[in-house]
Amino acid sequence: MNEEQSLCAPSGTTSEWDQLNWHQFDRQVRRLQARIVKATREGRWGRVKSLQWLLTHSFSGKALAVKRVTENRGKNTPGVDGATWSKPGIKHESIGSLRRRGYQPQPLRRVYIPKANGKQRPLGIPTMKDRAMQALHLLALDPVAETLADEHSYGFRKGRSTADAVQQCHYVLAKDDRARWVLEGDIKGCFDWISHQWMSAHIPTDTAVLEKWLRAGFVEEGTWFATEAGTPQGGIISPTLANMTLDGLQQLLAERFPVKMTAGKIRNPKVNLVRYADDFIITGDSKELLENEVRPLVETFLAERGLTLSPEKTKVTHISEGFDFLGQNLRRYGKVVLIMPSKKNTHVFLEKVRTIVRNNRAISQYNLIRLLNPVIRGWVNCLRTVAASVAFRNVDRILWETLWRWAKRRHSNQSRHWIAKKYWQTIGRRTWAFAVDTGERNSDGTPQWCRLFHAAGTKIRRHIKIYGSANPYDPNWRGYLEKRALLMRTGALAT
Repeated sequence: MNEEQSLCAPSGTTSEWDQLNWHQFDRQVRRLQARIVKATREGRWGRVKSLQWLLTHSFSGKALAVKRVTENRGKNTPGVDGATWSKPGIKHESIGSLRRRGYQPQPLRRVYIPKANGKQRPLGIPTMKDRAMQALHLLALDPVAETLADEHSYGFRKGRSTADAVQQCHYVLAKDDRARWVLEGDIKGCFDWISHQWMSAHIPTDTAVLEKWLRAGFVEEGTWFATEAGTPQGGIISPTLANMTLDGLQQLLAERFPVKMTAGKIRNPKVNLVRYADDFIITGDSKELLENEVRPLVETFLAERGLTLSPEKTKVTHISEGFDFLGQNLRRYGKVVLIMPSKKNTHVFLEKVRTIVRNNRAISQYNLIRLLNPVIRGWVNCLRTVAASVAFRNVDRILWETLWRWAKRRHSNQSRHWIAKKYWQTIGRRTWAFAVDTGERNSDGTPQWCRLFHAAGTKIRRHIKIYGSANPYDPNWRGYLEKRALLMRTGALAT
């Protein structure tokens, strides 16, 4: 039996869930995905379609799809049917339920999560079966999306991060011969308004299944509502659909504003796009170029897809004034472009920390530290590749003030000296460490401390940006990306 026949074997198997050969499934799916990449580059769209059909009907693909939705963070969040796939037997049976024939997705369960500006963001939660079907078709669509993607698109893509996007911003703005003006782009309700007609005509996936997802509607407070546009936030495949909708803008800008010779002089408009999901910036050599030529071109590109720019949030800024992008502020000071944590980002982080302290006035110091450390460490790790030393010192100072008030409130009748001695320690060369003795001892007899993460003790190291053409589904890039992933885990992906 050849590879294609074995991949299409029926899902009726006597193997138990924990006995499935995941390594073999992963190898078979990756082999098919590599072939999809090759066919996409050659423009053989009939071949792409047949390979996608093969993958979405394979037992390997279905098993990996079920594995993904039953092991991710949302595995215990049900859809409108209230079902979750938690038991191995149910997971195994679910593999065989992922069939195209007769498939009809159920409506999404509408929930809301708070946004930083005080508003609420709507999310659509699919049922477990619909999530698994989306994960299955994403296995076949993502290799095409990665092959066709804009090189400087960094959001919701494997191996890419906000740090890559920010480093690209630094690259196109930092040197003296680079652009000085920036168009800050914000798409109004991107996920909510993407044209269904455009996606059906241009997204290279199973159109019949795609249209069923787009028109499934959602249920809120027991009432069903139709969806006439958009791709719901909360669906596994939605970020990829949104990315593919916006892909092509970089190439369009490069074709419209090339570097060329005019009247014996080199004309370089310095137009560069950096995008993270639906947030983007476009650089240019003048304010007039960005306002009168670039922005209308972008608006036309988006209008074809049912999208518009937000008039309030889209503006043209000089680099000397600075602008915020992905929680960081980029600004030129003399001859140097510095990237620092934005004031808004820092404020949101500090409010989160203050809320944790305020809501836990009675818990022990040990438990408070365990609540705070993941939040502090996560924020610091996101910013340790930019000029954040001053921000880290300020955060440590404000955290000290917040914790001092927390301690004084608990011991209003005690002296400052007593409070300081109880909650703050001298550990190594650092004084005033908010720490508590765990009761255990190190090999040299010294106490083991549970201490608050020290932001200012984090070393600043510049992030090494990923190659724009790196494709996680191309075997030629596999070694490079695996090495980057290893360095990322060890914190060594920096200079």
